[in-house]
Amino acid sequence: MSNDAVPIPTSSQTVGPYFRIGLDGMIERTPGSSLEAPGMIAIRGRVLDRDGVAVPDAMLEFWSASTEPIALNAELAIAGCPTGFRRVATGGDGEFSVVIEGPAPPDSNEDESQGLHFEVLVFARGLLRQLLTRVYLGDGESSKTDPLLLTIPEERRATLIAKADHRCADVFHWTIRLQGTNETVFFGW
Repeated sequence: MSNDAVPIPTSSQTVGPYFRIGLDGMIERTPGSSLEAPGMIAIRGRVLDRDGVAVPDAMLEFWSASTEPIALNAELAIAGCPTGFRRVATGGDGEFSVVIEGPAPPDSNEDESQGLHFEVLVFARGLLRQLLTRVYLGDGESSKTDPLLLTIPEERRATLIAKADHRCADVFHWTIRLQGTNETVFFGW
């Protein structure tokens, strides 16, 4: 390469699309079967684009601070991952369902005013990088005192709250909207 060469920037790459063949080994494949285990919950919902159309090939990662192992059968073990982590893909209708250990209340050393929540990474076609958000479980008192949630305008907070299913207390429903009206609140890096 000569000294006269002009560097050309590398073009941006989008996140995704995700092909099932590459995700099979990384995604929870036993939805619902572990909900009977103590402390487990299910979060079910949809990922929608700005027009309310389902995003059929998004991938979500749910993270909590939980690191204590729980007694699960071998099929649910994810090698090298803490129990507070799950990865799930959306189906053709944009729906997802993840069964995960419920988040633990904060330690006495931490800020006890935080609501019970998961950090969520959203990967989808057309994004230049993943999106970071949170999902709070129900709209109980702990969610009303969470310092981060209180910095968000009141009319937008509902986009981060998964509603409890009236038929089953361990199941929550949450819709992620990538843009447009009622867009989910996303956080910068």
